[in-house]
Amino acid sequence: MKWLVTVVMSAVWTLGLAADDAVAKSPADFDAAYARLAAKSGPGSDARRLRQLFDLDWRYQMAESPETATYVGQPGGSRSWSDLSRSALDRRKRELQRPLAVLNSIDRSALSTDERLSFDLFQRLVKEGVEASRFHDEWLTINQLGGLHQDVPQTLQLMETARASDFDDRIARLEAVGALTDQAIALLRDGLAHGVTPPQVTLRDLPGQVESLLTEDPRRSALFRSFENLPRSVSASEAEELRSRALAAITNRVYPKFRELHRFLAAEYVPGARTNIACSALPEGAAWYARRVRHYTTTDLTPKEIHEIGLSEVRRIRAAMEDIRKQTGFQGDLAAFFVHLRTHPDFFYTRASELLAGYRDVAKRADEQLPRLFGKLPRLPYGVSPVPSYSERSQTTAYYQPGAGSFGRPGTFFANTYQLNSRPKWEMEALTLHEAVPGHHLQIALAQEIEGIPEFQKHAETTAFVEGWGLYSESLGEEMGFYQDPYSKFGQLTYEMWRAIRLVVDTGMHAMGWSRDRAIRYFKDNAGKSEHDIEVEIDRYIVWPGQALAYKIGQLKIRELRTLATAELGSRFDVRAFHDELLSRGAMPLDLLEVRMREWIARQKAVPVGEK
Repeated sequence: MKWLVTVVMSAVWTLGLAADDAVAKSPADFDAAYARLAAKSGPGSDARRLRQLFDLDWRYQMAESPETATYVGQPGGSRSWSDLSRSALDRRKRELQRPLAVLNSIDRSALSTDERLSFDLFQRLVKEGVEASRFHDEWLTINQLGGLHQDVPQTLQLMETARASDFDDRIARLEAVGALTDQAIALLRDGLAHGVTPPQVTLRDLPGQVESLLTEDPRRSALFRSFENLPRSVSASEAEELRSRALAAITNRVYPKFRELHRFLAAEYVPGARTNIACSALPEGAAWYARRVRHYTTTDLTPKEIHEIGLSEVRRIRAAMEDIRKQTGFQGDLAAFFVHLRTHPDFFYTRASELLAGYRDVAKRADEQLPRLFGKLPRLPYGVSPVPSYSERSQTTAYYQPGAGSFGRPGTFFANTYQLNSRPKWEMEALTLHEAVPGHHLQIALAQEIEGIPEFQKHAETTAFVEGWGLYSESLGEEMGFYQDPYSKFGQLTYEMWRAIRLVVDTGMHAMGWSRDRAIRYFKDNAGKSEHDIEVEIDRYIVWPGQALAYKIGQLKIRELRTLATAELGSRFDVRAFHDELLSRGAMPLDLLEVRMREWIARQKAVPVGEK
C-alpha cells in the first residue's frame, strides 16, 4: 500500500540538496545526484546526507511511478503512466544499486536512534528490491485481482478533483492508455514464452472483467465515472467540453486498445497460461517462493515451519469454535454448523444497500470506542463504499483503500456486494474492525500523519505489520463491546481461522504439492465461509504466493509483544500507550518492531511508580 505524501520542494535547500538535485527529472539527472551523495560531495553530516538520500529516492520513485504518486497524493506526473518497456524495466533494475552505494558511504554509528531505524528500514527495502530483481514479477502484471484494466479506472478515480486542469490531466492519461496497453501485452507475451503466467484456472473471469469496461454507452463505463461529478469551480461550458473530450478519448483511444487486450486475453493468454498452480513450478520457483515468504513475513521461517504453525492454530481455533457452537444451542456437529451458517436466510441481507448500511453502522459504533484504546487518533476520515462492479465477481470480501489528504480524498473501506447470499451478517463486525477502525484506516492514516520521519517510512507496505495489525484489531472487538452475539463471536473466530488456514494452504500449494481442490476442501472443512468466498480466496493465494502468510504471522508477533508488555509492566501497563508506541513510526519488519517495543517496555519499567 502507498499513501499520503507531502513534499515541500521549497524546503530542499534546508536539506542541503544542490539546486540541480532538487529538480532532477531524467534518469541521467538522478544518476548524477546519487553519485554526488555517494561521493560525499558538498558539505553535510552523515545524518544530513541520509535525509538527502531519502528525499532524492522518494522523488525518483514518484517520477518512475506516476500512478504511485497519484495514490499517495503527490502532485505532478498526473498526465502519464509508468514506462513498462523492456528497456525501462532493465534500467530500473540496474538503478537499484545506486541508493546502496550512498548507504555504504554513511557512518551508521554517527546517527541518532530514530535515524538508525530509518537507515535500517531503507536499507532492507533496497536490498529486498535487489534480491527480487532476479525474478520476473513484471511478467505477472495481470490477473483476476488486478492489472491495467483495473488500475486505469481506479487511478482516474483517485486523482485530484479541485480544478478543470485535474480533469484535463485525466484525459491526457486516457489518451496515453494505448502505449500502456501495448507495453503490458508485450510483457505478458514474454511471460507466455517463458512459462511464467498466473495459473489458467484463476484467469477464468479475466477477459470478462475487461469486457465489462467496454459498455455500449461509454458514459456508463467505469472509465468515465470520475467525470460524472465535476467541482463547482468548473463552469458548465468547461464541464461539457471536458466530458466530450473524455468520451472521445474513451471511445477512440481506450476502447480499441482494451478490445485488443480482451482478444489477446481470451484467444491467446488464458488458453496458453500454465495449468499447474504452484509458485515452485515456475523457473527458479522454489527460490522465488522462499523469497516471497521472507518478504511478506519479514522472518526467516521456512514454508514447512509456517505450515506447522498453521496446523497448530487451526486446532486451537477449532476448539474455540466448538465452544461457541455449543453456546448457540445448535444440534449437530461443527461441519453441520458451517452449512447452517452458509445457508440459513436469516444470516443474509437481500439488498446491497442494507449490507452497506450494516457496515456503516458497525463502523460508527467502532469510532466511538477508539479513545478507550488509543491516545492518538488520525485526522483523516473514512467511508464505506461497494466494490466496483467490474471487479466484484473475482474480488475478495472487502479491502481498504488509503486516502490522501492533499487530494481531499478520504480512506475507503470497500465492501463486496456481489452475490449477497455469500455475505453473512455474522462476519461484518470482525471485517469492519479489520478494514476500517481500529484496523487499516487507523494504522495507515496515523502513519501518513507522523511528523519528522522520511516519506518512504510513512507509506511503508510491510505486509506482516499492516495485515498483522488488521488481524490483531479484530481481536480488540471484545474490548470495544462487540461480539455480544455468539454468532458474531463465531464470525471473529471464522476470520482468525481463515488466516490460520492460509498458513496451511499457501505453503501447501506452493511448496508441498497440494492441489487447488485439496486446498478448497481443507478450507471448507475448517471454516464457515461461503463456497464462493473460499474459491475466490484460494485463487487469490495461488496468484499472490506468500502474501497471505503475513496476516497470522504478524498478529502472533503483536499479540506476543502485548502479552510481554502486560507481564513486564503489571499494573503500570497502559494499553493506550502500548498501541500509540506500536504505531508511532509506521509499518516495519517484525524483528525491528520487537526491538523497539522491548526498548519501550524497558523505558516504562524505569519510570518510578506514580510518574508518567
